[in-house]
Amino acid sequence: MRLAVVLICLALPAFGQSADDAARDAIVQLQEAQGRLEAAGSARDQIRALTETVQAYEAGLAAVRSGLRQVTSQEADLAEDLSARRADLGHLLGTLSTISNTPEPVARRKSQRPIDAVRAGMLVADVTEGLQSEAEALRTELLQLEELRVLRAEAAENLEEGLTGAQTARAALGQAVSERRDLPTRFEDDPIQTALIMASSDTLGAFADGLAANLPDPEAGLKRQGNLPLPVEGIIQSAGGGKEGVYIAAAPQALVTSPVAATLLYRGPLLGDVNVVILEPAPDVLFVFAGLETLYGAVGEIIPAGAPLGLMGGDATKVNGILTENETDESDEAAQPLYLEVREGQSPVNPDAWFALE
Repeated sequence: MRLAVVLICLALPAFGQSADDAARDAIVQLQEAQGRLEAAGSARDQIRALTETVQAYEAGLAAVRSGLRQVTSQEADLAEDLSARRADLGHLLGTLSTISNTPEPVARRKSQRPIDAVRAGMLVADVTEGLQSEAEALRTELLQLEELRVLRAEAAENLEEGLTGAQTARAALGQAVSERRDLPTRFEDDPIQTALIMASSDTLGAFADGLAANLPDPEAGLKRQGNLPLPVEGIIQSAGGGKEGVYIAAAPQALVTSPVAATLLYRGPLLGDVNVVILEPAPDVLFVFAGLETLYGAVGEIIPAGAPLGLMGGDATKVNGILTENETDESDEAAQPLYLEVREGQSPVNPDAWFALE
């Protein structure tokens, strides 16, 4: 019986606070994004402020989803452990009850020596102490379970508010970009010339090369170093050693930005109504992005690094998980693919020569 008590006491798992801390930190992160949105309206550079606000919302929402999933998992583990511990404690109490209900004649059939009585008393004391410890451990776990449930509800509420705030920030950013008139332009958009090039091009690369061939030579500057940030946060789906482009699995409604200062060469539908953005960051170098749903900017503008290019498609309100490399959930099905291709001198090159794909 003493062994049973000891084993039950040792069975209490050491539930850490990592899930709790992650969820609380994520809630704070999302609340800070909401504060950014309030301040962005009076910012000197409103577009930059709104871009950073949208990115802060995206990071906060991802963190809240991740923290919420961790809390839910810890809550389930704790509830399962409580159920098992209650069952073990019930068996032990049942055994003690059976012993205590033994009829007096049966209990006294065999006389006890004094030493046996002392040992029995010690055993009862150990069992009583063990039961008290077990009851206290169960009480602690019940309190922790209740705290996790409250935290889960708070995180879910902040997630809903954050989704609304993110949509508001995206709408404000789109409005600010459409009203911007202060960017320098390298050339004027010629719809007729663009249509002719589009009609004579049967591939995305041919179209991009045709546009670049009709531009004045830009000043040299940017060099390939393989350290440019990705245009959107996500997971590289393909990055082989060849020269083909790569796909980036991004969250629904994720903001796509320019990795560097560049000329906005083209923005619009192409080849099956797929929205395409083509940037020229350096002479004879083109960055091609395909798969956006919403497009920002005007053709011919020289945009700064970090400038918003548009938004990915999908419904952000239906995503309850976060994209990770080793987890599969509904967020994987909702992931939006952004195609990235780099061209030098009318030929595709491996994107890792320019971008930090790792």
